[in-house]
Amino acid sequence: MLFKDIIGQDQIKAQLIRTVNDGRVSHAQLFLGDAGSGALPLAVAYAQYINCENRLPDDSCGTCPSCRKYDKLVHPDLHFSYPFFASTNKGEPNTSIMFIEQWRNALLSQPYMDMDYWREHLVAENKQANINIAEAHRIIKALSLKAFEAHYKVLIIWLPEYLEVQGNALLKLIEEPPANTLFLLVSENQDKILNTIISRTQLVKIKPPSHEEIRQHLETTTGIDPDRASEIAFIANGNVKLALELAADGGAGHFDLFLTWMRACATDSGLDILRICEEELSGAGRENQKSFLLYALNMMRQLLLLRLGMTNLVHLQQAEQDFAGKFVTRYTSEQITASIALFEDAHYHVERNANPKILFLDLSLQLALIFKYATIRPKADTI
Repeated sequence: MLFKDIIGQDQIKAQLIRTVNDGRVSHAQLFLGDAGSGALPLAVAYAQYINCENRLPDDSCGTCPSCRKYDKLVHPDLHFSYPFFASTNKGEPNTSIMFIEQWRNALLSQPYMDMDYWREHLVAENKQANINIAEAHRIIKALSLKAFEAHYKVLIIWLPEYLEVQGNALLKLIEEPPANTLFLLVSENQDKILNTIISRTQLVKIKPPSHEEIRQHLETTTGIDPDRASEIAFIANGNVKLALELAADGGAGHFDLFLTWMRACATDSGLDILRICEEELSGAGRENQKSFLLYALNMMRQLLLLRLGMTNLVHLQQAEQDFAGKFVTRYTSEQITASIALFEDAHYHVERNANPKILFLDLSLQLALIFKYATIRPKADTI
């Protein structure tokens, strides 16, 4: 995986390359970024650059034997650890190596994958994913061996937050690893990682790609029109995986439906609300419903920023700006915040297969109540 294939992150890329060229590679690093931000592909590209036999000033060569093996994730000195669903069968305890083929297929097909995407490649049943003590012992054994051919042995632990108290077994290894051994931990939630592990790593914060970076990438790689690319980037909110999935769906824009729906809710038009919920929303399909709710959620967040005067953080198309300008003069930040909470709850329940007719009708009625509730309407002198 090459740095050039990763969307944005120019500052982090330059920082990582500089540590290699200056000979200041920290033996344990924590790549911390939101889901879909690119922390995992950055860790892989960094490991590839470290072991590349013909490094370029700003990237791996991509053609040396080491790079070719990294490209297929089969380099003998590249090790992975990740959450999995352990089998209850008696015998040898499960470790991540049992799922290495599924892991390679998942990572190669979607470098920006999240836990939901990974779960689709495994048989989860009703079990909980974790990184068990047997996996910790496997890591210790694998890293105690000499490197086969590379200068560095690299272990990438994806989502170390799933490594609970078992992680204490790795503390000594992380603190005093064998020579030329590199730990790269890739996390989405620092609060869930053992503090004893965090204290032994160097933090590398990964910011989500910008709206413009995602938009340009979608236009270049998928060929979709600029307006659609901009809307998808807006909905994705820095999540590249989500942006690519929305682009692949090829669905129509959401603004017109959102505008019609908000007007019906704001005017408390019962017949229009029923028609929209029945004909437009409930029959759209689960993925389209999720996409639409994400759009509505991000739209409301933009409205809140605009209402609070943070116009430099607002990214809206012209038609959206026209709507937003009128909306924020009529409703308070409290009303908008309450609407955001409703959209978050609705998206959560759609993901869990709630009845769409009931869900969207209930959501619409609650929005109508929020918009007409007299005690939280803005006063004239506050607009």
